[in-house]
Amino acid sequence: QVQLVESGGGLVQPGGSLRLSCAASGSIFSINAMGWYRQVPGKQRELVAIITEGGITNIAESVKGRFTISRDNAKNTVYLEMNSLKPEDTAVYYCNAWVVGVTTQHIVNYWGQGTQVTISS
Repeated sequence: QVQLVESGGGLVQPGGSLRLSCAASGSIFSINAMGWYRQVPGKQRELVAIITEGGITNIAESVKGRFTISRDNAKNTVYLEMNSLKPEDTAVYYCNAWVVGVTTQHIVNYWGQGTQVTISS
């Protein structure tokens, strides 16, 4: 089994910055793509940013130029650096990872529990 544990959410004023972290642990052989999604009540969960094991990224247009995704493969950790935050960035942010298990050698998709990010003055 694999666990994804997020940290770094909180309340910040518009224009501020936050850094989210997500560490994967458990029976991990390798991790393909890792990413961040967000969801507000009443709306579908949306992709924010994703990064492959090789470092190729895909960033949502709504956050491009403000958010940066990175990962540390040695630590099985993905980061989301969020700058110039806006009230519309307020959401629960979820970590996501495609993991190849040690014993199964199958790729399985996992989600973190979510961390609240609130942008408000």
